[in-house]
Amino acid sequence: MKIIKAKDFIAPKAWGAITIANMNGITTRLHWTDKPYKWHVNDGEEVFVVLNGLVEMQYKQDGVIKSVLLNVGDVFYANIGTEHIASPIGEARILVVEKEGSV
Repeated sequence: MKIIKAKDFIAPKAWGAITIANMNGITTRLHWTDKPYKWHVNDGEEVFVVLNGLVEMQYKQDGVIKSVLLNVGDVFYANIGTEHIASPIGEARILVVEKEGSV
């Protein structure tokens, strides 16, 4: 059993994370960041939930860059092959569920 106060979590560097669970190769991790990640494509599907802060998510759809502002409680689902970049506005805490070892 674990109890994690997400709003109190701060990593030593941007996109630092703690693993909450690994269930048959699918990880649930809590990330803290104050800087953008990078454009990337995950090895599998990804569920991205904003727990604290605001995050601008840019993604490519049919070769066109699109953008959405994610607020607390918003969920972004990236299917296989979705190129995307997450850029926090200030600090953010994000719950990410994805295949273990994914980018």
